[in-house]
Amino acid sequence: MRTPLFTGIISLLFGFVFIYFAIINLQNGGGWGFLTIFILIFATFDIGGGIKLIAMHYRMKKKEDKK
Repeated sequence: MRTPLFTGIISLLFGFVFIYFAIINLQNGGGWGFLTIFILIFATFDIGGGIKLIAMHYRMKKKEDKK
């Protein structure tokens, strides 16, 4: 079973990869077109979801330690 920590880290990594692809697209003359904005929206969702999952992992761990 995958823990929220593992899934959160994977989501963060995908978010950073999407940001990298967006930067490469901008440097290659793609400009602020649809593709760049679409990639950055994916990156935003991945990074936000990753942070939420990591926070959830630590909240769950904290509740287990109190029991």
